[in-house]
Amino acid sequence: MEQPFANHVELAEGFELAPNILALGGELKSTVCLLAKGKANISEVLGDLEQEHVYRHFITQVDRAFEFCSPTHLVIDKHPDYLSSQWGERLAQEKNLRLHAVQHHHAHIAAVMADNALPADTKPVLGIALDGLGFGDDGSIWGGEILLADYGSFQRLGSFQPAAMIGGTVAIREPWRNTMAHLLPIWDQVCDRYSNVDIVQFLQNQPISVLKTMVDQGLNAPPASSCGRLFDAVAASLGLHRELVAFEAQAAISLEKLATTCFEQANEPYAYLIKQGDYLQLSWQPMWLELLSDIQNGAEPASIASRFHHTLIQALSQLALELRELYDFDTVALSGGVFQNCLISTGLPLALESRGFKVLQHKRVPTHDGGLSLGQAVITAAQLSQKKFDR
Repeated sequence: MEQPFANHVELAEGFELAPNILALGGELKSTVCLLAKGKANISEVLGDLEQEHVYRHFITQVDRAFEFCSPTHLVIDKHPDYLSSQWGERLAQEKNLRLHAVQHHHAHIAAVMADNALPADTKPVLGIALDGLGFGDDGSIWGGEILLADYGSFQRLGSFQPAAMIGGTVAIREPWRNTMAHLLPIWDQVCDRYSNVDIVQFLQNQPISVLKTMVDQGLNAPPASSCGRLFDAVAASLGLHRELVAFEAQAAISLEKLATTCFEQANEPYAYLIKQGDYLQLSWQPMWLELLSDIQNGAEPASIASRFHHTLIQALSQLALELRELYDFDTVALSGGVFQNCLISTGLPLALESRGFKVLQHKRVPTHDGGLSLGQAVITAAQLSQKKFDR
């Protein structure tokens, strides 16, 4: 029989007695993972399940996994609208399998832990999960998350301050909507001080009152702590694919390319705030005021793009320092699609290591959602072991 899996990861001590577990991954950059006999067997990256041919390929891969080794447990993402989750629910009922749902960003962090061969009983790490979006445990959209996590559980210690996705998923395709969402809470200041700035003039020509009502009343404008949408917002402010992107992360990729031209020279971070609450929140409002001032004063767009990247690196490493004073961890694990950005995936580890942290990054599986299925599988294995379920 032809092997249905392209990638094989030998797991560390503690997973060898886990039952056979099949994890179905996410929606974009989909993969499936079969955990059996202490090894994670992961499919190729299949693509976006909203494309019919990809979805059919996904179903074929799942069927082949059953032929290869019959699982007794099935794992899905907690997002109820993911096609992989919906397929998993039907499949579990049809085949009488025990179904488990795993939070998106916990899966990201568990994936990088497994990718670095951390044993099943390893102590919690600080996980920094940065991506476009994932379904949070509170029902909102997450995407800029700081988690204290081991394989079995996690605690949300920090997050990006949420900004509305005005128009829902339309905000993914039209970056200016994210700039609007970030500026609306300080809109009076923005208009008073920066009315001659190009992005402000562009936004003033939009139906402001309608957009504000949508945000205030939660009408097709869900709050999201997304790092990916923050990249879109900054890119749009600089005129990069402001009105429309042609493919996923196009604006963010252009922003990175621009920043790369002067990353070593334009290295002064913008201001930001760490707000106290049930968990810490990174507020970018001070950054926006300084960034708009730079545009107004004629700063080079490349310099602004570079300073934005340095701001993220500084803010996240400072947040890790503050949390180390309160919680017992010495290792930081980095995962999520934003770490495809070379400036972040290089600069943040250097900043963390200079502050005495050990840093984990992906080695054999993707940092994007292609790694989710591995994380889902090892989380379920750990939870089954810890809770001594009937397997």
